[in-house]
Amino acid sequence: MTIVDTPERRQLRELTRAFVTREVLPYLDGWERAGEVPRSLHETAAKLGLLGIGFPESVGGSGGNLLDSIIVTEEIIRSGGSSGLIAALFTHGIALPHLVASGNDDLIDRYVRPTLAGTMLGALAITEPDGGSDVAGIRTCARRDGDHYVVNGSKTYITSGVRADFVTTAVCADFPGSGELALLVIEKGAPGFTVGRRLEKLGWHCSDTAELSFVDVRVPVANRIGPEDTGFITIMQHFATERLSLATQAYATAQRCVELAIRWCRDRSTFGRPLAGRQLIRHRLAEMHTRAEAARAYVHEVAARVAAGEPVVTEVAMAKNVAVAACDHVVDAALQLHGGFGYLRDAEVERHYRDARILGIGGGTTEIMNEIIAKGMGL
Repeated sequence: MTIVDTPERRQLRELTRAFVTREVLPYLDGWERAGEVPRSLHETAAKLGLLGIGFPESVGGSGGNLLDSIIVTEEIIRSGGSSGLIAALFTHGIALPHLVASGNDDLIDRYVRPTLAGTMLGALAITEPDGGSDVAGIRTCARRDGDHYVVNGSKTYITSGVRADFVTTAVCADFPGSGELALLVIEKGAPGFTVGRRLEKLGWHCSDTAELSFVDVRVPVANRIGPEDTGFITIMQHFATERLSLATQAYATAQRCVELAIRWCRDRSTFGRPLAGRQLIRHRLAEMHTRAEAARAYVHEVAARVAAGEPVVTEVAMAKNVAVAACDHVVDAALQLHGGFGYLRDAEVERHYRDARILGIGGGTTEIMNEIIAKGMGL
């Protein structure tokens, strides 16, 4: 199984490339230095239909499925964008699926439609300061009080947490650490909900990241996503698409860095000869290209199986690790081939080198993926 490149998907690639060329490349460096992308970019992407790819038209999306979303992600990076841009512009890809799957028309009308129209921004808050990847150990607690929950706790490493208008938040529905989880939509501006400091990071500079604090925040019961004790299952069900998105960002970054390295090695001469004229350099480029293409092929295969409804939890974990390993190798080699220029902020490859480091951490670390793989092996 693989992603079939239909005429519609070729048009989607062309639309995405045109969007990046016109709306992103002239401004990306400025956004990197500002620490965020403008809200207007979300509206522009929405008007073009890119923001809603992978979401059904019935909830305000543009239609398509996981495979179409992968194409958009791939093309944004291959066209000169970055995984940091993906994180900033498509945070709704992890904030909204839980709401859509719930079928709650009220939540869809209040949060999903405006977000897909680019007029509202959402974030997903799961990770806590002392919890890491331990979803079952979440300690942010929601105590029922009539028609409201009273929420206390904190979250960290929240992508788009500074700009988000609402946060899809994982909470304990019983007592801290009980494992009985629920998902609540908590709006910015609710008394007791504060956005802490903007976190400065190694990479993903154009994607804002925040710490969040909840002190006696009253959240209407109507803002609960699904039944009270189904939060853990809901979170687990949507991890596959998040991990495949990160895997796509990884192999696409590797592919882009191969292209940048080839271009540099053809143009750069040392001791009277182009770098690309040396066998050692050609073989290194060949190895980089092979790793990137092999990762892409495997991620596409696994994504096609997920889109077909197959329960391939182990394969998703393997796809993420394979793509991240390929990306780590290729971005390092590409920067090395660029020499001193590769170390400068003026070099695109430098941004990819920084941005790539998070891909083996976000969405479940490489080590957590290995645990999943080991369980799939019966170990």
